[in-house]
Amino acid sequence: MPKLSIVIPFYNEQENVARLCKRLFRVLDSLEESYEVICVNDGSNDKTLPLLLKEKDERPGLVVVDLARNFGQHAAIMAGFAQCRGEWIITMDADLQNPPEEIPNILDAFRQGHDLVACVRMNRQDSLFRKWASRITNRLMTRMSGISLRDFGCMLRGYSQEIVAGILENPEYRTFIPALAQFFAKDPVEIEVSHEERAAGDSKYSILKLLSLQLDLLTGFSLWPLRMLFIAGSFMAFLGLVLGSAIIVLRIFLGSEWAAQGVFTLFAFMFFLVGAQFFALGVLGEYIGRIFQAVRRRPPYIIGAIKRHEP
Repeated sequence: MPKLSIVIPFYNEQENVARLCKRLFRVLDSLEESYEVICVNDGSNDKTLPLLLKEKDERPGLVVVDLARNFGQHAAIMAGFAQCRGEWIITMDADLQNPPEEIPNILDAFRQGHDLVACVRMNRQDSLFRKWASRITNRLMTRMSGISLRDFGCMLRGYSQEIVAGILENPEYRTFIPALAQFFAKDPVEIEVSHEERAAGDSKYSILKLLSLQLDLLTGFSLWPLRMLFIAGSFMAFLGLVLGSAIIVLRIFLGSEWAAQGVFTLFAFMFFLVGAQFFALGVLGEYIGRIFQAVRRRPPYIIGAIKRHEP
């Protein structure tokens, strides 16, 4: 049984397959630990799968998991987790922004007794907008979810087999693996790692996908939106009571003509309340929709084939 398992999701990364495997296996071969590499093809429509199969034929310990279609990064990682046999599991991206040379640092943290190793990207080689958005998101998610992580977006992470088993025993249709792992960790630690520019190709995360991912994290691990709706609703109800009382008092002292002159203010306030109600319905609908998805218990991924090295 291998000591170490590496899980890497691939989606249209044909330019990076050979580069990643060359650097990754150079690092792994220099270690004293036995290993396996689980490459999950997440429904790529380029040459990613044939290139992975070629690497599989040439490299012992490389396993290719081909999903039936594109299910998303976190579902692909879950599919990789299901195939892991190692005591320590490390996830990383396929675009080489997570340098494989950082793997020994994660192993050192495991050897010190930690069961979950979260990584914080230093000197990020992303656009200013992405760095700015990530910084704001990390702070907001820490406060709203109560999960203390400095970098929610870094997929270079280490998990013990016990944590991965806990995640697999409690599958969720839409989840955020780094946050979910915190619930099963007994001795987590954060370490700083380097960050590189994407080796080739374009990022597969559009703004809409990033927002969807943050929504998964927010609705999956926090009741903050519902609580804020309660607070906002209570405040608006109190404000409406004060405003209605003020209008009645002023009408008594200033006459009915004054009250007629405030009709547009009342209309504006009514429109504001209607907008707030629609916003509340949208948030509640998001939660109800996710409950509906969970009740149906659809699988988060479907494996098309599993290919292992054949000497």
